Amino acid sequence: MVKKRGENTSKKIFEFAEGIVEQIKEEKKPKMKIPVRSLSNVEWSEDKGVLTLGNKKSNRYFFNVGHARKFMQTLLIASFCKDIVDENIHASIRDMYYNLKHSIGDSKENTFEEQSESDPLIVDIETALNLLREQLHLLADRKGVVVGNVKVRDRGDVIDWSKLGSGGWSIPSVVEDIEFVDVDADFALVIEKNAGFERLHEDKFWRDYNCILMGTGGQPARGTRRLIRRLAEEHKIPIYVLTDSDSYGWYIYSVIKSGSMALAHASDKLATPSAKFIGLTITDIMEYKLEKSIIRANDRDIKRAKEMLDYPWFQEKEWRRELKLMIDKRIKAEIEALSSRGLKFLTDTYLPEKLDKKEFLP
Repeated sequence: MVKKRGENTSKKIFEFAEGIVEQIKEEKKPKMKIPVRSLSNVEWSEDKGVLTLGNKKSNRYFFNVGHARKFMQTLLIASFCKDIVDENIHASIRDMYYNLKHSIGDSKENTFEEQSESDPLIVDIETALNLLREQLHLLADRKGVVVGNVKVRDRGDVIDWSKLGSGGWSIPSVVEDIEFVDVDADFALVIEKNAGFERLHEDKFWRDYNCILMGTGGQPARGTRRLIRRLAEEHKIPIYVLTDSDSYGWYIYSVIKSGSMALAHASDKLATPSAKFIGLTITDIMEYKLEKSIIRANDRDIKRAKEMLDYPWFQEKEWRRELKLMIDKRIKAEIEALSSRGLKFLTDTYLPEKLDKKEFLP
């Protein structure tokens, strides 16, 4: 299966380049079509429940002084990716940048000056070929940790997520080739804060409630989002998300559920529309008597909340109520605010009550 995926990726890159060669043979001006990734081409799919990329495309011409450099750089990156896919090895996006950075001929012109030039072109190739960066064998830094009654096979090794001590399994940036050997869980709880993950892991919440516990450490990395999607899609695991009670925490939830504007082209692989929000809400602040642990929302928080009120994916009445409460009261709260009721209040009271009552936001 891994070999077949690699062959498909290599074929797509080859056909992309072959199309340009054919243009040259026909004495046409070489060009490549790249999907437009600006906000004007990002659409909300009501049917799928995710953000998607529209059909607008732009042409990148070789014989255009404004396009030539990017044209050359795009082909360099595509060639590099085909080579490592064919060799079945991986490289970090930083490795790739340094590997491709050199002077052109006898000139003083470099192929790339900064990594900020190469990074967006990787996304251009993703969108043009309808592939994930991970399928191009390009790696980013690891971020995210998971624990639970799950066994996976990773590069030949079987890893038991329930027997990795206090650390849990560090989620790799590429999870496409991870094979699930055994999955025994009633649901997965995805937590924004590392502190919340540590609390629940130490209390063995995942063992008592037979769930998968996943910490994102803030905005989840692509590997974490892909892993969540795979658990929901391949194993029908319900996904519940726990974040801070503020506009930024809630947006993290929406990225997990509906995708992001920056990666709208990959929502079908990275977003999990079935995800539900378990907390923390502004309503929880009152219901669980957390008023003494609130934080005053600043102007940036309020501006973000007002923007979210206009997003099509935040139009459910439950979300509009929470956003308006935050704006009107100008308050927010962190997950750690629950510790004001006791260090194990999150483990012993808050989450059990939410799960028992099935108090989820859509």
